[in-house]
This record gives sequence, structure tokens and C-alpha cells, in this order.
Amino acid sequence: MTKDKLEQAVCDIKQHRADIISKLVQFSKTDSLLFWDKDTAVAKKQEKLWAPVLKWAGEYIQAKYVPTDELKVNEQDATSMYAMRKFMENMSDEELAAFYLASMNMQSELLAAALVKGRITADQAYNAAYLEELHQAELWGHDQQADERRQSLKNELTDIENFLKK
Repeated sequence: MTKDKLEQAVCDIKQHRADIISKLVQFSKTDSLLFWDKDTAVAKKQEKLWAPVLKWAGEYIQAKYVPTDELKVNEQDATSMYAMRKFMENMSDEELAAFYLASMNMQSELLAAALVKGRITADQAYNAAYLEELHQAELWGHDQQADERRQSLKNELTDIENFLKK
């Protein structure tokens, strides 16, 4: 990810902040951390990497999400959605831009929130976000294109983390 992309995201936030926050609140209902695997090996990894982030979000953001191991989207508590909105509204433009880009990268606002607030590192965020893909690669072998795509996404998260440290 280039510095230009991050700076463009900050400009977009400044111009369309309320709209972006509204869309992100809706997106949070389908956060990837809410969909747990029925496979025991994957579920154990999810418990190790995802449960602490869900717990942190419940305490820090006051957003208590309801995960599922089904393919349906659970109805989420309106209070939690309001808490997530307030969390986003209280971020600086730079933080919100980083949050937005990280959320899109990982399909997880909960991981993005933890990354932006320094609760987890870019490496930890990457390992949690791509847990299932990495698990499949361990089982069935690595595919060069998939590995290159994931490396690019990991680099983006590192760039976002470095941008936040400025």
C-alpha cells in the first residue's frame, strides 16, 4: 500500500465522514470474526486468536457481538451498533482512514479496531484475519498466487500500522 493510498483515504474521510461511518456500522454486522468454523482444529485457532479481540471489543468499545457457527447473519444488539458508531466517531481522520482500509483488507472491523488502537500488531491482525486460509495452506499445501496475494495484504497491514505510529 502506498502512502498516497492512505493519504487519499484521509481526504475521503474528511469529505464523507458521516456516510463512511454509517456504511461501516452496517458492515460490522457481518464481521468475519462473527462466523466461527465447525471444524474443531480451526475453532481452536479461532478461540485463541479471535476470542480475545471479541472480549476486548466488548470491554473497550462496549460492543458485544453475537458469533455463530451457521451461515446466517445473527441480529446484533442495537446498543453494540451504537457503541461501534461512537467508537468510529471518536477517531481522528487518520485513525478512521486506517480503520477503513484495514477493515476492507481483513473483512473485520473488530480486528481493524484492535489494530488501530494498538491492541494487536499487524502480524497478529493478519494471522487472525487469514486464519482459515493459512490453516488450509498448512493442510493442503501452498499455492504461489494465494501466498503472494496474502503477502501483499500483510504488507498493507504493516503499512497501516506504520502510518498510525507517525
